[in-house]
Amino acid sequence: MLFTEFRFFAFFALTFLVHWMLRGNGPRKRWLLVCSYAFYSAWDWRFLSLILISTVVDFTAGMMLGRERAPGGRRTWLTASLITNLGLLGIFKYFNFFIESGAGLFDLLGLDFPARTMSIVLPVGISFYTFQTLSYTIDIYRGNLKPIRSFLDFALFVGFFPQLVAGPIVRAVEFLPQLETKRVLASVNFRACFTLFVIGFVKKACISDNLAPIVDRYFADPAAFDVGSAWVAGFYYFVQFYCDFSGYSDMAIASAGMLGYKLPLNFNFPFFARNIGEFWHRWHITLSFWLRDYLYIPTGGNKGSKLFHYRNLMISFVLCGLWHGAGWNYVLFGFIHGIAVLVRVEWNRHLGEMALSKVFGALGAVLTFCFISGSLIVFRPNGVEPTLTALRAYFLFSAEGDGVLAASFLWVFPSLVAVHWVAYKRWLSPYWRALPNWLACFLLGAGFALALQFAAKDYQPFLYFQF
Repeated sequence: MLFTEFRFFAFFALTFLVHWMLRGNGPRKRWLLVCSYAFYSAWDWRFLSLILISTVVDFTAGMMLGRERAPGGRRTWLTASLITNLGLLGIFKYFNFFIESGAGLFDLLGLDFPARTMSIVLPVGISFYTFQTLSYTIDIYRGNLKPIRSFLDFALFVGFFPQLVAGPIVRAVEFLPQLETKRVLASVNFRACFTLFVIGFVKKACISDNLAPIVDRYFADPAAFDVGSAWVAGFYYFVQFYCDFSGYSDMAIASAGMLGYKLPLNFNFPFFARNIGEFWHRWHITLSFWLRDYLYIPTGGNKGSKLFHYRNLMISFVLCGLWHGAGWNYVLFGFIHGIAVLVRVEWNRHLGEMALSKVFGALGAVLTFCFISGSLIVFRPNGVEPTLTALRAYFLFSAEGDGVLAASFLWVFPSLVAVHWVAYKRWLSPYWRALPNWLACFLLGAGFALALQFAAKDYQPFLYFQF
């Protein structure tokens, strides 16, 4: 069930109405849990068992961590949580990748190692809810959170449908306290929520979905196109990717907000990032900060020698790439971005604050945009030879084909940048908040009706569902 489908609108309308009609906090939470499981079952009800396993194991581990005082016992329960969650993730997402990679290594060594893979379907959203539940047990182990005694609350934290399948990655310390008190309808800012949902819908249905066929056409056969087409495809893919994922995040945050719950910000105008380090503070923020707090800092962060610091950075970025998918292209993507961050760190180390982004201002944002667009060629799973062909065309300006990719959407880029900039500066926010409710509702309705006219006819699945 996609947020852009009309059946979701019907599903959410029913969920919303019953939720606010129920008076008690307990009945509301039970209703939301039922709706959340129904939402996930729309993809494949069988994989609800995996969510339930993670829920039961981590709830139990959290309770035992709260009671256990011996360091050895606490480590045992944390280990049980880690093995269960990462084990399920490893089996369903990475098993075939590791088997095939091992077979390839043995083949290079001249040894015979038959690759016995399994036919495994990747459960939607497993990477997201796995990280969410791990944050719970890790925070309890660290003493940053007390275990929750309500299984209902914990199950709703894991399965809450707006963010269940594609984020944002919500931490227990952010969401569980919201479940302790009954949500108040009068405290919901419906105007802001509706506005954010419409914005997310436009990003996904009107921009991302319309760019998808053009991008797919290029990457289906990069050798058939010229150099200009490689750059057009790179730009389109970056915009498609951003509008797809940030559009989902916008609609998820808006849907949760209309039910009285707050989800964390996941994107903060990444197109205006002036360097690669700033980009990762603006892009998929919940993942970046999760890796920082649960991987980068625990492994030592920037403490110790420069080599030690750089090792920790590279580990974080490589695993960030691998988190996105089971493929060497994802590992390479993370490696490239890790190297780029190290280059920026060295630049700042030798030139102080006179970094490229400070010296050239907006040029830094343009160069960052071009770099990200090119690196996404590696990110897209497309096979070795097509990927190398696209990279040569993009970075080395070398292409044998003479096909020209449709650049008809390029004319909207200046308009999108202008709208993006106005939203970034919040110039219209005071005027929008000052409008009477009837006029704001009319404008939102008209805007949504207009968006439907430009929405792609064929529903496109969210790109991050595969992660």
